Amino acid sequence: MPAPSGFEYQQRPDGTVVIIHHRRPAGTLRGPRAEEFLAEIEAGDPQLVMARWTGHYKHGNERAARQHPRNRGR
Repeated sequence: MPAPSGFEYQQRPDGTVVIIHHRRPAGTLRGPRAEEFLAEIEAGDPQLVMARWTGHYKHGNERAARQHPRNRGR
């Protein structure tokens, strides 16, 4: 699975954090969730953390779904 890319975030003066994926807003965090997100960004891989927080990452079942009989012709 390729590493996530294309994510960035903006921290606004009011404490809100906006996560952006390929120049489009992918999520907005406020209050304690924004603080928790920023702590995770400092501790881990920022791209992976943002992908996980927004849900824009592969779940591991895409290959299995592609092999399913109803999807083989696609």
